[in-house]
Amino acid sequence: MANLFTRLKDSITADIHEALDQKEEKNPIAMLNQYLRESEKETEKVRKLVERQYRLKDEFTQEYQRAQDMADKRKRQADIAQKAGESSMYEFAVREQQEYEARAERLQASRTDAIEQLETLEQKYEEMKHKLKDMHLKRMELMGRENIARAHHRMNQVINDTADKPYSRFSEIDRYIEDLEYKVNSAYYRNTFDSKIAQLERDMKSTEEVTMK
Repeated sequence: MANLFTRLKDSITADIHEALDQKEEKNPIAMLNQYLRESEKETEKVRKLVERQYRLKDEFTQEYQRAQDMADKRKRQADIAQKAGESSMYEFAVREQQEYEARAERLQASRTDAIEQLETLEQKYEEMKHKLKDMHLKRMELMGRENIARAHHRMNQVINDTADKPYSRFSEIDRYIEDLEYKVNSAYYRNTFDSKIAQLERDMKSTEEVTMK
């Protein structure tokens, strides 16, 4: 049963990823946004590494200084023990001096390497920031071009529709109004026809009466 649920979950996940991939393929700007987000994350990771390298360089510097100070201190103590004729103390101070000097030398080499590596990291980090800025500007340019293309597409749709469909619709409305006006005028003419004929009869009768007199 567990395997069945696992296969079902994997199948659904694969379908979702496929749908997202298809959606991104249809929208290059979305793909670019995703790539920029990933690049920003990587740039942030590098920034943290640069900061860590700075701390390491400072730590190497501090440890080197401590080791060098201890080497100088044991050297002075060895001179004092030698002058005082304390052979065991002299030997201990000399061994300590040699240990600290070797440590200081090793730390100095590590510090030099850390500084060189830091310079390389800083250069790469600056390049990454420039590339990221260029990609942001490129995205703005592409978004502007996309907006213009969409605007032209919509304007062309309106212009094409205005050139054909609306005028044909206006013609249909015009014909409809003409028909309506004709019907109204015809109805009015029919309604007033009888009264007009009656008036003509009265006028003719009056004229005849005047003539007969």
